[in-house]
Amino acid sequence: MGLKIRMSRGGAKKRPFYSIVVADSRSPRDGRFIEKLGTYNPMLDKDHPDRIVMKNERVEHWLKVGALPSERVARFLGDAGLRPKPAHHERPNKSAPKAKAQERAKAAEAAATAAAAAPAEAPAT
Repeated sequence: MGLKIRMSRGGAKKRPFYSIVVADSRSPRDGRFIEKLGTYNPMLDKDHPDRIVMKNERVEHWLKVGALPSERVARFLGDAGLRPKPAHHERPNKSAPKAKAQERAKAAEAAATAAAAAPAEAPAT
């Protein structure tokens, strides 16, 4: 049985509230879980103390047993100091501009710098 530490959504429409739970990896997101480890309320400010609440001892226990955290929960655990913080990728390679688009962007940038330099060098008549 593969265990996951992940979030289970609750709350009303447009007002999310998540529970951080340990669940079997085959169970649905909001379905059956083994234990509730904490809560996450994205509606609160980032520096609010009740935004992320976790039972650190139980999280450490489940990590030792072999539960794998989801990406978002791994970031929470990294912020709490329970695990090393995962690398954050700014832009996926799939959405990066292709070679021709990069060439056009470089050409446009070169033309813009040349146009900006040209009026400064032109003599005033």
